[in-house]
Amino acid sequence: MPQRFQTRQWVPFPVELVFAFFANPSNLPHLMPPRQKTRIEDLRLQPPPARPVSPDPARRFLSVAAGVGTEILISFLPVAWVPRRMSWMGRITEFAWNRHFCDEQIRGPFTEFRHCHGIQAEVLDGIEGTQVSDEIEFVLPYGILGMAAGMLVRRELKTAFAYRHKRLPKILAVAARQAARRA
Repeated sequence: MPQRFQTRQWVPFPVELVFAFFANPSNLPHLMPPRQKTRIEDLRLQPPPARPVSPDPARRFLSVAAGVGTEILISFLPVAWVPRRMSWMGRITEFAWNRHFCDEQIRGPFTEFRHCHGIQAEVLDGIEGTQVSDEIEFVLPYGILGMAAGMLVRRELKTAFAYRHKRLPKILAVAARQAARRA
């Protein structure tokens, strides 16, 4: 039976910038807690469908994007007190520009793992921004023991996403300044 974890975060940046940032796999380590020492070990990039062209030149972000079939191998330290790196390989299984993309584990510690990243324009208090949603479904091995260990996984996910929620607005502010210089 799959276990679930969901989170949402609003950021004061346009959908096009937020999606471009998340669709670039090289940005993943910047969103992970430093104690995990996440690194990309291998990347087999598949192109996404043609990028929609915004009528506003300031919203035309040029960046690498991982389309359906892209595979990424990362390694990280999953638990602070265990100094052994864990490998995880995922594949992009869905991709819709400026709306969502999903990845699934093809090799790693889970029996099943699916993560869908949602991106949606949302005005909050009169400020244009983006609602970022994450929906994760996972199954751990070892039956009932795996179900019990799911509480630990959800706690680790909660910690990792709390870190990401703190970092994301700062990282996107830098990305927006860089994009403005290129425009």
